Amino acid sequence: MPNDDEVFAVVKRHDGGNHVTLQCEDGKERMGRIPGRMKYRTWINEGDVVLAEPWDWQDEKANVEWRYSDQDADQLREEGHIE
Repeated sequence: MPNDDEVFAVVKRHDGGNHVTLQCEDGKERMGRIPGRMKYRTWINEGDVVLAEPWDWQDEKANVEWRYSDQDADQLREEGHIE
C-alpha cells in the first residue's frame, strides 16, 4: 500500500529508455522514471499498475517504486483502491 507521498498509477506509454508516461490516481499525468535498480530486473509494460512517488520539486514527474503483478492489480481493483 502507498505511503503518504506515493500514489497508484497505470502505465499509459513506454517512452523508451527508463521513462514511462503514468496516469496517476490523483488525476494527474506524470512522466515516470524507472530507477536503475528496477530497470533490468523488472519489466514494465503498458497497462501495468505501479506505485509512483511524485517528486517534491517537480510535481509532473515521478519515480516508479514498485510494479504490481496482474493478480495483485486485480485484487486492488476488487478492493476499490484503483479503477
